Amino acid sequence: MPHEAISVFDMFKIGVGPSSSHTLGPWRAALRCVNTIRSKHQLEEVASVTVLLYGSLAKTGKGHGTDIAVLLGLGGEDPVTIDVNSITPKIKEIETKQTLLLDGRIAIPFHFPDNLQFLFNETLPFHPNGLSFLVALKNGEHFSETYYSIGGGFVVKEGEDKSTQQSVDLPFPVNTADELLHWCMKTGMNVNEVVMENETAWRSETATREGVISIWNAMRECTFRGCHTKGELPGGLQVRRRAFDLNKKLIGDRPYTDYHSWINAIRAGGHDFKYILDWVSCFALAVNEENASFGRVVTAPTNGAAGVIPAVLQYYITFCDGFEEEKIIRFLLTASELGSIFKKGATISAAMGGCQAEIGVSSAMAAAALTESLGGTQRQTLMAAEIAMEHHLGLTCDPIGGLVQVPCIERNTMGAIKAITASQLALQSSPDYAKVSLDKVIKTMWDTALDMSSKYKETADGGLAIHIPISLPEC
Repeated sequence: MPHEAISVFDMFKIGVGPSSSHTLGPWRAALRCVNTIRSKHQLEEVASVTVLLYGSLAKTGKGHGTDIAVLLGLGGEDPVTIDVNSITPKIKEIETKQTLLLDGRIAIPFHFPDNLQFLFNETLPFHPNGLSFLVALKNGEHFSETYYSIGGGFVVKEGEDKSTQQSVDLPFPVNTADELLHWCMKTGMNVNEVVMENETAWRSETATREGVISIWNAMRECTFRGCHTKGELPGGLQVRRRAFDLNKKLIGDRPYTDYHSWINAIRAGGHDFKYILDWVSCFALAVNEENASFGRVVTAPTNGAAGVIPAVLQYYITFCDGFEEEKIIRFLLTASELGSIFKKGATISAAMGGCQAEIGVSSAMAAAALTESLGGTQRQTLMAAEIAMEHHLGLTCDPIGGLVQVPCIERNTMGAIKAITASQLALQSSPDYAKVSLDKVIKTMWDTALDMSSKYKETADGGLAIHIPISLPEC
């Protein structure tokens, strides 16, 4: 059976919130469209570009910043490096001048809503997250490109021949949990070691380590920033940030000046169960409040679920003696492999599978990584992922107002706590007596996704989204 090669840097991407499917994916699609124009034509030949947003991208596009992401992508901005404080001024300038700088260089007219259309009642057949770019050239010619944002920032172009894409032969090809366990048992390696060997198919081990640390640095900075930023989240729901107040309450009068001294100040508070529980929630809240504010986050595996893995990793670092670079690298390598198995066997897109595909997957990733980090066997590692997902099955995606705020932010705290619980259960259990395998849970998750009504798949057409009496322009 052919295997799909997914790197740790495919699963973990640095970008801008609030959604990997609805923000980062469309942003990348717009960048790809600009590349097409540049390679097949000349930017100077473009008369206009019209963007059509379909299905889920249309229904929750305003709340998820899809329109903003597309404009920034067409403007040639990089989601990894853009100054997030410049986003609002850039968008206001486009709206005011009704002009877009294509690739940041060529001015073309851009009128709202003519050149950016939300097609609420139309859905493309391949995936709910579809968008098309209609490009008109000055000589009268036209061409179009359609893309699908399939979750976690992954983008697929319609009509693209997968056979022409660069393939990578991995030393330990993995599509399923059973295949991963096979390689672990055959080689005696832990999951993170198998992943590191596979990563050498793309780059040197040194480059992989440096890249993973960059991912961790982005997670760390996001967590710290979120714990020290107060105020109200944008979008009109008037949701107040909670991580700032919780951090202040928990830290008390213990002084600190930077991240490292902050960790020491947290540790000085002790190891009371409620104290640790509050900190895990604080870490998760911080990340997703940053995500909701168009801050820089890491897809883990998505933006909407970006807080779970950093929160559990922060728990490991702060309370479980995990504050070593090598341990952090191992944690993230293991987490990435579990995420890739879910993507191959089911989905990591809420528009396809509901929130089980985002919070559920992130919780399973974190549970597996924590279990291996705490000395669990390979089978206990997979067992932890199974337990975490089993108790997220059927979780719907019903964002109020189409915003990645309620219930999304709190769900990250729940996903983190469930991951830690799943890890502890696995560490205290024998996989020999387990009745459910990880592959069976992944299959069940996919079956559940197929059976789930579309109104519970990131459309804001069901659940909390229709039972909370609000009226927002973002809807």
